[in-house]
Amino acid sequence: MTKQPLIAITLGDPAGIGPEVAVKALERDELRKEARLFLLGSPTSAASAMRLVGSTRELRPIQHVTDVRGGAETTEVLVVGGFREDYFSMGEHSVVAGEASHIWVEEAARLALEGQVDAIVTAPINKESWQMAGSPDTGHQEVFKRLSGSKQVATMLVTGNLRCMHLSTHKTLAEACAYVTRENVLEAIRLTDRHFKEWGFTNPHIGVAALNPHGGDGGLIGEEELTEIKPAIEAACEEGITATGPIPADSVFPQAIAGHYDVVVVMYHDQGHIAIKVHGLEKSISVNLGLPFIRTSVDHGTAFDIAGTGVADETSMFEAIKTAIRLAKKEGLAEANS
Repeated sequence: MTKQPLIAITLGDPAGIGPEVAVKALERDELRKEARLFLLGSPTSAASAMRLVGSTRELRPIQHVTDVRGGAETTEVLVVGGFREDYFSMGEHSVVAGEASHIWVEEAARLALEGQVDAIVTAPINKESWQMAGSPDTGHQEVFKRLSGSKQVATMLVTGNLRCMHLSTHKTLAEACAYVTRENVLEAIRLTDRHFKEWGFTNPHIGVAALNPHGGDGGLIGEEELTEIKPAIEAACEEGITATGPIPADSVFPQAIAGHYDVVVVMYHDQGHIAIKVHGLEKSISVNLGLPFIRTSVDHGTAFDIAGTGVADETSMFEAIKTAIRLAKKEGLAEANS
């Protein structure tokens, strides 16, 4: 890529900490040296966040992506939608904030699908506010899957050298367990292998977590390991993929941290999320697999309890932007979050 990558950063729910962490991350010059970065959302929300963090940069509202200049002296925000700032309060759910943040996410997806940006980074939205606003989508991933027409989209969390690719996320535990089938596990392994090879891993070693305690104990504590997960791993290995498992969850994560696996395929939301956040909450980020564009995100919520106070930690946003830049430059994932 001859030009610096162009990265769109959505502001997230304007009543939460999204605008604050986005602005704080852009205060760090090292990111601006590597890419052309712009915010997407409301200039009023961006201005409020800049005042909150004491930014001395000039805020420059723009109407089109082609207006992005980049550089160290200004913070640019692409104005999207007729957002009514006087119809919401910081730290509270609202229809207005839900509508605005949903529109901003859809616009980011449109820009990425049209090839107008090289990657998108998302600040946190609030699912309850989206529901109040009548959104048909549960979260970011559902928006991107719907608009892109992608059949399989998955979430991978990253912190340091621990990477967890989730077989499922926004499902009840009962639904998640029912989703553990040979076909679904095999497709998740294939998707993981494909993306990691695209990201510079010549022969990624994939650890596959078990579903049940003690890996099912030979069928004594559940049979999914024998009937679904192990057959999927065997099929993947026959295709030339390096996959190992099923490995009991209390063993696979220490092994991955020790360097035995490049990534772990986990069976459900909390199995991966707990491991990631215990290992390194502050630096953890989310990366989507299966989309036709690059999307990274913070790994935290809107934090309404501290919204508008100026104490939000921008580390996750910084790491998400840094990772998006590396992927856009085709520099790989290996050192993006180290």
